[in-house]
Amino acid sequence: MKARQKRLILVLVGLLGFGVAVGLVMNAFNSNMVFFYSPTQVLNDEAPRDHTFRLGGIVEEGSIVRENDGLTVMFNVTDGMETVPVKYVGILPDLFKEGQGVVAQGKWGGDDLFTAKEVLAKHDENYMPPEVAEALEKAEQEKKAAEAAAAAE
Repeated sequence: MKARQKRLILVLVGLLGFGVAVGLVMNAFNSNMVFFYSPTQVLNDEAPRDHTFRLGGIVEEGSIVRENDGLTVMFNVTDGMETVPVKYVGILPDLFKEGQGVVAQGKWGGDDLFTAKEVLAKHDENYMPPEVAEALEKAEQEKKAAEAAAAAE
């Protein structure tokens, strides 16, 4: 075998190995991707039934039902147009409550029930850390006191 043929075989084997590595990486990315869907999209069959995805919306008022075991919770997630029932077994986050935003990760089952493995409560966009809120309130009080003192002079 000539040196030129050996180099060609080596390049082809290298390209084949690179192709296999890229294929494995892409497969790993594809299987670990988690997409976000609204209740309307889920009920319109846009969400996959056999893959994990995230369901986001608002916890419907009056829909939280806790079972006696203390861990199983049923609630409805709505986007204002459609509602999806959710079942979760575990400890809910502190911010979880009715009328609050929520993102649940799990699977949409054949029984038209979303079984969540993880629930994340979202706070609204007006949230402010307590330290910042106290500092702003103190600054506002000082400003009012300075204005009152200036008006009294």
